[in-house]
Amino acid sequence: QVQLVESGGGSVHTGGSLRLSCAVIGYTAGSACMGWFRQVPGKERERVAVMHLAGGNTYSYADSVKGRFTISHDYDKNVVYLQMNSLKPEDTAMYYCATDFRPAYCFSYEWKYWGQGTQVTVSS
Repeated sequence: QVQLVESGGGSVHTGGSLRLSCAVIGYTAGSACMGWFRQVPGKERERVAVMHLAGGNTYSYADSVKGRFTISHDYDKNVVYLQMNSLKPEDTAMYYCATDFRPAYCFSYEWKYWGQGTQVTVSS
């Protein structure tokens, strides 16, 4: 059984930093992509940062987080991180990590495995 367990969320003030972690447990297939998404109640889920692993690592970020957020992966521990700096109130959301072994799905929102989410709240 595959589990993605997120941690590291919390409450910070504008300009603060947080690092989210996502432990991928029980997953033996090679991931084609690993990423972080976020969602605010009443709004659509937003792709925040994605690492494409097939054919060499490439990275993509939402325009709203470029230069502030960094996604990384510890292969030995199979943990995905999202370092978030210079946080803004508009970054407040539930953050989800996800992974999929199917390259074609990496450009969609229909990823196979999702974590339970971790809340990030940024106050002004």
